[in-house]
Amino acid sequence: MKEAAKRILMLLITMVIVSFLTFLAFDLISGDPATSLLGTEATPEKIAALREQLGLNRPLLVRYGSWIAGFFTGNLGTSYSYQLPVGQLIRGPLLITLCLSALSFVLITAVSIPVGVHTARRTGGALATVSVVVNQLLMAIPPFFTGVVLTWVFSILLKWFTHGRFPGFGEHPLASVGYLLYPAVSIALPRIAMTVRMLCSTIRGEMEKDYVRTAISRGNDRSGVLYRHVLKNSMVPVVTFLAQTMAEIVAGSIVVEQVFAVPGLGRLLLASIGNRDYPVVQAIVVILALWVVLAGTAADLINQRIDPRLRLGGAK
Repeated sequence: MKEAAKRILMLLITMVIVSFLTFLAFDLISGDPATSLLGTEATPEKIAALREQLGLNRPLLVRYGSWIAGFFTGNLGTSYSYQLPVGQLIRGPLLITLCLSALSFVLITAVSIPVGVHTARRTGGALATVSVVVNQLLMAIPPFFTGVVLTWVFSILLKWFTHGRFPGFGEHPLASVGYLLYPAVSIALPRIAMTVRMLCSTIRGEMEKDYVRTAISRGNDRSGVLYRHVLKNSMVPVVTFLAQTMAEIVAGSIVVEQVFAVPGLGRLLLASIGNRDYPVVQAIVVILALWVVLAGTAADLINQRIDPRLRLGGAK
């Protein structure tokens, strides 16, 4: 209970710091949202009236205190551009981005772990050389380029999906997941290569340790030792890396969403930055930061479950 309370407290402190820095950054950016919203109709009188209406003339700390109190109660403010509650505005795009991120993570985990274990068991030979070359190639190709290639092949040539026509979860949930599979593959491929490389290197390092040589010398099957002991010990750094990957996937999703014209957080974020719709931008940035913090916390908890020594170390 003490450890859980400590983690929750650290999470709250982190989120408060991130939210304040985000709030401060947008306050320091040159340009006035009121002027941007009024456009050619901006006059000093109209600008002053709109700033009063939006609460922009209040002190920074007062505005931040009101915003953070609303954030923790579920009130994310009102969008300047759309005149809608921010929570209502980002609900749909957030669901799409989270679904895309989750699908990418499932692909990374489902492919990289068995491939990494298989690759670690095979050393030398032509197959190992080809595996290294393919791995390096996948790590070098950025997701947006992979997205362009997949769009050209599967949308333009094969007509498997129509680019820019996202079905929507409300009416076609399965078709929506099918559409998201292509950007998910674009995001997952380089991270699969990185995870395979890390897992392969970690397993090979563990296989050289004394306890493995002792177990094998006592007649234990090499594959049995690998799956019963080595793989478990190798998973701690891999889980940490996967948690970091989970945090990075969201950023990758925002970029790839533009390639596939997916109406997720990426499109809304870029549009809101261009319109100086700061309540929307602030909410998205803080939600993404929360995602990163939760991913790191989940990695710590899983690692402690895998390796009891970490649990004992944290209790001291």
